Amino acid sequence: MSSGVEEIRLSLPHIELAAHVFGPTDGLPVIALHGWLDNANSFARLAPRLQGLRIVALDMAGHGLSQHRPPGAGYGLWDYAHDVVQVAEQLGWQRFGLLGHSLGAIVSVVLAGAVPERIERLALIDAVLPPPTAPQTTAERFGQALQEQLALPAKRKSVYPSFERGVEARMKGMVAVSREAAELLAQRGLMPVPGGFSWRSDSRLTLPTPLRMTQEQGFSFVQRIACPAHVLVAAEGMLAKHPGLLSQLPFSHETLPGGHHLHLNDEEGAALVARCFNRFFAMP
Repeated sequence: MSSGVEEIRLSLPHIELAAHVFGPTDGLPVIALHGWLDNANSFARLAPRLQGLRIVALDMAGHGLSQHRPPGAGYGLWDYAHDVVQVAEQLGWQRFGLLGHSLGAIVSVVLAGAVPERIERLALIDAVLPPPTAPQTTAERFGQALQEQLALPAKRKSVYPSFERGVEARMKGMVAVSREAAELLAQRGLMPVPGGFSWRSDSRLTLPTPLRMTQEQGFSFVQRIACPAHVLVAAEGMLAKHPGLLSQLPFSHETLPGGHHLHLNDEEGAALVARCFNRFFAMP
């Protein structure tokens, strides 16, 4: 396993993103997308184990060392998908693979369904589609989102007295992670501020999504995907709670032991995920 990694910055027409690059220059092009409130270090254990791939692991907009979107802009799935296409354009990648975890997996599915002619492989970790919304609740949800957006300027980010306390807070987040995983994410996510440390991520990322797709709209993306797709389900993660969804997908899938961050929490989990994806990417 090679641990070589290159730090780059990508100046897109609308935003500047940071990224880690792994693998040989002549490897299969792959863009890796992390989960909500994570960053490119989500793939620090997995990417060096993947063979024959040229992986660009992004800090998605508003996360890690990437820029935040300007005032008035948002963080919808469509915005992230646009970022990825712009990254591919800058890299000169007409066709490429996608490796996504959680939110990154959902963005990958949306993009692969929107521009199927550009995506060669789709490798997903413990997510496929966003939680669907009932059409009759759309107006109410939109109103609640507007109210929270108006209230956001009055809120202040948490400040932790030490780097270690910030790591401990991430360990106990909405989706708990191991200490080692939290430390890896903190390397790109925590920053010094007066009084201690705070997470770099844009506070707007915590706002509720104003508009969500219905289940039918979500599956319209799935149905247009033309490349091989493989889903890894964490036995103690999120997808395992929705076996009915998995049975409806035209993707291959397998279940591995571990939680939602099984590729990051420990070396054993990363090795298991790598073994599965190395087989998948090597398929003719």
